[in-house]
Amino acid sequence: MSPFSKPPTTHAQQVALLKSRGMKIDDPAQAEFYLSHLNYYRLAGYWLGFEVDHSTHTFQEGVTFSRILSLYNFDRQLRLFVLGAIERVEVSIRSQWAYHLSHLHGPHAHLDSGIHDPRYWPDVRAKLMEEVSRSDEIFIKHFSQTYSEDLPPVWAACEVMSLGLLSRWYSILQPMTTRSAISRIYDVDEMLLQSWLHHLSLVRNLCAHHARFWNSEFTITPVRPRSKPASLPSEFMTGSRKLYNTILILLHFMDTITPGHTFRGDLKKLISLHEPPVNRMGFPSNWLDRPIWQEIETAR
Repeated sequence: MSPFSKPPTTHAQQVALLKSRGMKIDDPAQAEFYLSHLNYYRLAGYWLGFEVDHSTHTFQEGVTFSRILSLYNFDRQLRLFVLGAIERVEVSIRSQWAYHLSHLHGPHAHLDSGIHDPRYWPDVRAKLMEEVSRSDEIFIKHFSQTYSEDLPPVWAACEVMSLGLLSRWYSILQPMTTRSAISRIYDVDEMLLQSWLHHLSLVRNLCAHHARFWNSEFTITPVRPRSKPASLPSEFMTGSRKLYNTILILLHFMDTITPGHTFRGDLKKLISLHEPPVNRMGFPSNWLDRPIWQEIETAR
């Protein structure tokens, strides 16, 4: 193993290098500008799929810098778009978790070790206490200063809970009636909701940390629905680690919790504007003709 010895390059040198490898750059000054603000190696993740030979980094015929920049902008807008949908899902499931936990087990049910998996409850409880202690929310400070319990009631504590922690709380919840009361709101069974929450917490973190997203292969994949929701089993791409199944999940949640949403139409417009190779996102070739992309849109 030899030490790294490549010297840094200027933005002008980077433009020249891309041109020498076959990328068409109509406006070198503009390319330099974007490279100076976006970083060569950040953009490299978007042009790798357009290389003919990765060992020589030569590009396919007709690849342009503007095409790469459009793909980068698509990815950035897609992350924000998906984050917006996940926010709706997160807020909704927080609310349902707090409502059913408090009504079925009391305002401080999260302090009840008897209804949670004892192997994980101490750690999850400690994580929530950390998040509560870091919170600057006025209502959290009020509860902490006024009452003797270790944590505020569930309807307050849930408001400072991350999606990842919410996913863990749901996964360790043991009473089947409570788990099912929450999952039934979304027309899914309780194990499916657990899987989807876990997956969406990973997706959210990728989006929030500005990672390349559009063609990601997820390490944590969502379970395929078996019978309900009725519209999804035939739509899921079996064995896929790509984004398409995630989009299907968000479509289902948005249909359930946000009547009149424009998620479908907005995503179609975004894809139409930038024309990414959607097959690399796990989209089937006939996705626009599939029922899930038609039936609700025409009914709105």
